[in-house]
Amino acid sequence: MEESDRKKIVKKFLQIVFPLLLGTFILYWTYRDFNFERVGDVLCGGMNYAWMLFSLLFGITAQVCRGLRWKLLLAPLNEKPRAQTCIYSIFVSYAASLVVPRIGEVTRCGLLSKYDHVSFAKSLGTVVTERLVDTLCVGLIAGSVLLLQAPVFATFFQETGTNVDRFTDLLSSGYLYLVMLCLVALLLLVFFLIRNVTLFAKVKGILQNVWEGILSVRHVKNIPLFLFYTIGIWLSYFLEFYVAFFSFEFSSGLGVIAALVMFVVGSIAVIVPTPNGAGPWHFAIISMMVLYGVGKEDAGIFALLVHGIQTFLLILLGIYGLSALPFTNKSK
Repeated sequence: MEESDRKKIVKKFLQIVFPLLLGTFILYWTYRDFNFERVGDVLCGGMNYAWMLFSLLFGITAQVCRGLRWKLLLAPLNEKPRAQTCIYSIFVSYAASLVVPRIGEVTRCGLLSKYDHVSFAKSLGTVVTERLVDTLCVGLIAGSVLLLQAPVFATFFQETGTNVDRFTDLLSSGYLYLVMLCLVALLLLVFFLIRNVTLFAKVKGILQNVWEGILSVRHVKNIPLFLFYTIGIWLSYFLEFYVAFFSFEFSSGLGVIAALVMFVVGSIAVIVPTPNGAGPWHFAIISMMVLYGVGKEDAGIFALLVHGIQTFLLILLGIYGLSALPFTNKSK
């Protein structure tokens, strides 16, 4: 076997097999002593499907807002894709990332290039800008929640009798190694993303166009609308998560503050390159729900069902987007 073939195999392993194995391992670790029979009982009569369906509407809204915001970013580059093409490409990108983590960013740029003849390099640059804006949003939300929750956590511990030593026990247990493994995976993801984008840019000679796309946010004409879509994205993500609380009796009593804390922790957890954050997200949500007084088994049911249903929604939207794009192209 030639050296180039071995490098390709290693690259494919790191892109597809490793994230899948990592997610599977974390899920196994998290649910190794779990009673899965209760999941069936909850599905048959312990879950309020009306609230769950209502929460999914916000998941759709978030993707629609993301597609419309993307169209705004492309306008200063003299690229004018149709709104529905942007939205459908977003649908497909999230579904694609379930197969290969983070491949969706490239997929949606390719779809926009195919159907609306948008420069792949420029659209890729706007995706980088989107990620930077979203990272800033998560940072602002996390910082705000941390400041707001400092006294709330103290009150919570006093009223519920939760032992602060549980944090120490958590760090001294095997979970610490789990967190370290996730960090290593994240560093590998960043390394290969930077390496691949740099090499692609050099080979194709598109680095200037990519950079132009990254800076497109400076020339967005309607900044208020851009901010409106950005707020809409993150508000919708939060409401999708929070409204799901009311689908279960054991989580319906948790307030907005608790939901904000779990949402921030979960948003950080999904950065770990596993399919749709499977594993790290479950671990993070279960850990936080337990701290807020929810039983570990109930927390496991919540994480398993909410993540599973939301993932199923991503698959359905991806299929719909992939099916709708050719018909949209015909009507152009």
